[in-house]
Amino acid sequence: MSSNESVESSRTVTCEIKNLDDLHQLASRIVKHLPQSALVTLQGELGAGKTTFVKAIADSVEIDPAHVTSPTFNLITIHESPENTIRLVHADMYRVTDPDELIETGWDTALVVPSEYRCWAFVEWPQKIASALPAHRLSITLKVTGESSRQLTIKGTGTNYEQIPMLIMQSS
Repeated sequence: MSSNESVESSRTVTCEIKNLDDLHQLASRIVKHLPQSALVTLQGELGAGKTTFVKAIADSVEIDPAHVTSPTFNLITIHESPENTIRLVHADMYRVTDPDELIETGWDTALVVPSEYRCWAFVEWPQKIASALPAHRLSITLKVTGESSRQLTIKGTGTNYEQIPMLIMQSS
């Protein structure tokens, strides 16, 4: 995984989220367009709603959102759908100081799944491991705009991702 590969195209959209219902609707639209194997980075200040967003994604694919908590201390948590066809890897890199530490976290094995699975990795604080991430990905930045409102900027970069932002907006 390297961010040094050339990426020729990217698309960005911004959407306003007024409440949790809006967030759940957006999450449902996103899961319809993610490729079989996907990397989604989540950036935003503490309390911006990164883990809440992952909970909404989990709920959209029938993974109990009550089991989705911030993986700040264990760094990586794996959740599987009831029918074992979707693996949701939730990583929080806040405490990582060097991308080389990923080897110790189990990052590589968390992303290895049978071919019939869909595997989606959601990475909070991706800037901590930027040099280890692929250039092709969906990047979401969450900005607090009110007590329960957020502005999400969604950027799809490279193959399998560049069309996702526009598809999400079209399906709203």
